[in-house]
Amino acid sequence: MTDNRFLILGSGMMGSAIAFDLAQSYEVHSVTLADADLDRAVRAAAAIPGGAVRACRIDVNDSRAVLDLMKEHSVVIGAVSYRVNASLTALAIEAGVHFCDLGGNDDIVRDQLALNEVARARGVLVVPNCGLAPGLVNIIAAKGAEPFERVDTIRMRVGGLPQHPQPPLNYQIVFSVEGLLNEYSGRSAVLRDGMLTYVNTMTEVEELDVPPLGKLEAFHTSGGASFLPKLLEGKVRELDYKTIRYPGHCDIMRTLMEVGFTDATPMTVGNVIMTERELFAELLKRRLPSSGPDLFVLLASIDGILDGKRQCREFRCVDYFDEKHNITAMMRGTAYPTSLIAQQISGGLIPARGVLLPEQCVQLDDLLAGLRARGMEIEEILTGEDRPS
Repeated sequence: MTDNRFLILGSGMMGSAIAFDLAQSYEVHSVTLADADLDRAVRAAAAIPGGAVRACRIDVNDSRAVLDLMKEHSVVIGAVSYRVNASLTALAIEAGVHFCDLGGNDDIVRDQLALNEVARARGVLVVPNCGLAPGLVNIIAAKGAEPFERVDTIRMRVGGLPQHPQPPLNYQIVFSVEGLLNEYSGRSAVLRDGMLTYVNTMTEVEELDVPPLGKLEAFHTSGGASFLPKLLEGKVRELDYKTIRYPGHCDIMRTLMEVGFTDATPMTVGNVIMTERELFAELLKRRLPSSGPDLFVLLASIDGILDGKRQCREFRCVDYFDEKHNITAMMRGTAYPTSLIAQQISGGLIPARGVLLPEQCVQLDDLLAGLRARGMEIEEILTGEDRPS
């Protein structure tokens, strides 16, 4: 019999949405939702229909307690800060249980990948980066490209947006402000002429026309492609990832960043010492809306030679806030793929062991079928030679 005892570490927005999805899945035997704040975990568990989710308290920095709790389960899902994902990976391997997380930080994921041989020897599978981007879009791009004899270009475009944008930024906080500023800073990994290179974030703005939303924009940000450019180096000529926003957002944010609002220089405000970046983050938290119906857009295209002909395989999704269950689009787009990947692991659909990225091991057809069953319509379009438009 398949052992489907799931432990979710973290009962915030993503953790509670993962618990909700697992609780609705008939093959799941038990779900434990653990958090340092027991009251929050209890409230999140109580809000899930059926009473199938057990709440408990855990401090993820208490290694012994985490290890003991992990041993009571078969699959552990990390929905806490990415900063502890490497230590949680090591504990899961020691406990002999499978582990997956939301990822989002390449340095941490690199530390996790270094544990590949240890995990394999223990018969454990660890899959970081299971969210939306990195995560779902990377799986679609990599697995969607596999049937091609030659891949020329892969384009990934993803963004979480408010359904009712408010100027001037036309954005609402759909995840942490710190995470947002990290995406907008640094450099973005891309493939150019088959070689891994890096471009500045907030550059190469392009216009998109996305029905039924109309005109949007996309620009380079860091982290979304994660390790996919490295994995496909020498195999794909052009690859990039861009974040989608309403028109004009990039110009405003880039201007603010250029005049120093994301610098790390200490400054004194009253009696408080902080950096410009910390002050800016606080202002964004106060001024940007953090509630209201949202949506996300996912676009991925693979262009190359398929069945001896030049063809383009496109995947498109616009998903919306779930009013019935009070689950945001970004929660759906992040939590549901993670839940389904955890279920693929527990159900034996992923026989590999070690530490692997989702684009290396997740079954795309099963993942898309599971998302469609949850009302997430991912349209697939194939166009090219000898095919009607």
